[in-house]
Amino acid sequence: MRLSDLALLAGRQMVRHRTRSLLTVLGVATGIFLYTAVQTVQAALAAAVDPQAADHQLVVFRANRFCPNTSRLPEHYGRQIAALPGVRWVVPIQVLADTCAVGLDAVTFRGLPEEDIETLLEGRVALQAADLAAWRQRRDAVLVGDVLARRRGLRPGDTFGAAGIEALVVAILPSSDAASRNLAYAHLDYLQQAGRTGLGVVTQFSVVVEDGADHQAVAAAIDDLFAADTDPTTTRLEHVFLMQTAGTLVEMIGFTRWIALAAVLAVLALVANTLLLSVRARVREAAVLQTLGFTARHLAGLVLIEGALLALLGGLAGTLSAGLVLHHGAFALTAEGHSLVFSPTAAVLAGALGIAAVLGLVAAAVPAWQATRGAITDSLRTGG
Repeated sequence: MRLSDLALLAGRQMVRHRTRSLLTVLGVATGIFLYTAVQTVQAALAAAVDPQAADHQLVVFRANRFCPNTSRLPEHYGRQIAALPGVRWVVPIQVLADTCAVGLDAVTFRGLPEEDIETLLEGRVALQAADLAAWRQRRDAVLVGDVLARRRGLRPGDTFGAAGIEALVVAILPSSDAASRNLAYAHLDYLQQAGRTGLGVVTQFSVVVEDGADHQAVAAAIDDLFAADTDPTTTRLEHVFLMQTAGTLVEMIGFTRWIALAAVLAVLALVANTLLLSVRARVREAAVLQTLGFTARHLAGLVLIEGALLALLGGLAGTLSAGLVLHHGAFALTAEGHSLVFSPTAAVLAGALGIAAVLGLVAAAVPAWQATRGAITDSLRTGG
């Protein structure tokens, strides 16, 4: 018998017991929805702290500070850093967050010098010449990441306020850099004045080293340069800086692995239980099929296909619903001014669907074995 014939028969059996099948599909969909959401969170963290993503860039921060609202460095440090061997360029950055606590709707402004914005955002956001020109025309103008704009319902021409700042949205920026999608880029001098830190004071410096230069040596040279000053620094690679300053997020997301495991086990148990009940309820039907020429291999294949179909339908519903909710919800977890944007990728969705199919087959293994047990005559007498 062909595999397509077994699949058609398995589908008919599912339709005959539509209530049980529907409840199983909904249960699988719930578990896969949760699994997809957790995997999206894990993928966001992995992308944010990927050492290969920004292994050429250093962050100079105020020593013994974590929240950007408490890090204050003299802007003239930039000229001294730029003079060090191995430094290609330096950009002063003012960061203003409406909260340093963990939040799902936090807003973080980044103030950049007008002459350096293209250099710093190159490769991070899709910055159009017209958007940049509009940003330069007004001191209170901001370029807003698409996730932040979608969550706050912002469009070009809108004004919005956060962290004591009133700003005009001149453009919405799509981005390949997840963190940039939840930021608002402002003028450095405007943010310094509006944030009450005053001109000449910044939060941090972004430093790019020359090709072939030793990052650790450059970082040590920067910190040694200001070690005796009133505002000492701590210099780290960008991904290391994120890992250390957003430690709360890392711990919280680490715990979600157990949630993903629980979701997988729940799906496994649900499909297995459904198929066991189905096999026990169709003992006489299996015996009739055997009298018509079905072998034990056919019966086992029928149960395996039914398990795979139930899991695939539930997995498809779960991944699609998770993708839609995460996309339209524009969720981003922010702490210490750093954001993790939860945007589902094709790889995550495909992986979740594949996990659902595998779980369906694994869960069907024992019921498939049980379906082949027992003599035909006994099954015909005792089956229901």
